[in-house]
Amino acid sequence: MARESFDKEIQFLRMLALTSGAYSRQQFAERLGISIHTYDKTIRRLKDIVQAVYQQLPAEQGKEFAETLRFNYYESADPMLLFLYRAKSLKDSESHRLSLLLSAMQSSPMTAMELLDACCERMPEGLPLPDEKTIRSDLKYLEEVGAIAREPGGRPYRYSMQDGLLKALTDDELIDLYDFVDVMAGTQVPSVQGYLLRDVLKKALRKQAKEAALAEPFLYKYHYHSRILDEAHLFTLLGAIRQRRLVGFLYFSPKTGKSYASQNTNPLFERETEGKHELVLPLQVVYDHQYGRWYLLGSSARHSIKKYRLEGITQIEEGKPVSEELFEAKRRALEEHTRFSWLIDTGRQVTVKARFFHPQSGGPNFVKERVLLQGQWGRITEEDEESFVYEIEVNGTTEIKPWLRSFGSSCEVLEPAKLRREIMEEWKEIQAYYESV
Repeated sequence: MARESFDKEIQFLRMLALTSGAYSRQQFAERLGISIHTYDKTIRRLKDIVQAVYQQLPAEQGKEFAETLRFNYYESADPMLLFLYRAKSLKDSESHRLSLLLSAMQSSPMTAMELLDACCERMPEGLPLPDEKTIRSDLKYLEEVGAIAREPGGRPYRYSMQDGLLKALTDDELIDLYDFVDVMAGTQVPSVQGYLLRDVLKKALRKQAKEAALAEPFLYKYHYHSRILDEAHLFTLLGAIRQRRLVGFLYFSPKTGKSYASQNTNPLFERETEGKHELVLPLQVVYDHQYGRWYLLGSSARHSIKKYRLEGITQIEEGKPVSEELFEAKRRALEEHTRFSWLIDTGRQVTVKARFFHPQSGGPNFVKERVLLQGQWGRITEEDEESFVYEIEVNGTTEIKPWLRSFGSSCEVLEPAKLRREIMEEWKEIQAYYESV
């Protein structure tokens, strides 16, 4: 199967969503590190993907490229930019071939040679006909992803659709499952696989003429585009962690002026990229709920612990495995460095002390409930009728500061003095925004 990277499309869509079309073609190309020609080619590629994804809809319901990226709360429960995953790594011939294989197995189990004949008979003109090796490779891929199953018995093996769950459910059970998957995909991380599962259930409901059940009871607005886009690398990195493999990639830090660079395939036009080539042993992937970002924590030859934002990782490739002893030593070192990290900070350890005030009303004490829920290993050291004091030891104050600030007037930072002064200055700056004009 094709494993073509779509890093360029990821960075393209991220910037298109964040700038809301404010950049010109020239500015867009410069920021990405590509040419105007590549910009136009990428736009055409994305339009083709959108048309392929929504080709089964009636004309009046079809979606244009710009419409797919609109900021609108009520148009769709789908998170923006997810459509890229639906056409991620399939060439035109592969998408047709897989569709033909799956449709052929709908009625009864078939052998690889029977599927080869069926595929050759129905393949559209202009596309290359597959051989036996290609069909067996396709069947192995479909079996790995759980779309089909090998029937019991000897050779020649017969393959059938693995849709027993959907057929075993009643209509009401299928609708309940659809609603459950919809909620979980919209509220949990990672979420792309959940939305792809929701697509399968939606097709099953449509097949059973249950269109009325597809009225979306839950609508979500995605503010964090990286949450969806960065999942493209997530499972590659998790697989490398399980297999204790090195990974290599071209990295663009948030401080650089570029977020992508086209690969230099023509030596006449070779140019220096602004990204850094990294070879890292991945140890942990962390999701930041505060800002909707994914982070990779790993170890490199020059640094015992190195941190990367997944949105800056491009051209990722798996490398050689390392010994289990080395991996465990690096993992223990990471645990020691991040033992007091609010998220991933590895700075100097400091004790933070803050006073939280109880709500004025006699209702539930939501302030204390939230502190106990989100306060990690911190503890309440003293409490009276009006307030309580919370203490925690953390690596630096950068990551805990937004959490403390989010309580507004219900939180007063007591220690350290530097953090208290920083919070005071920030609130003074915010107050200045609301002065009389």
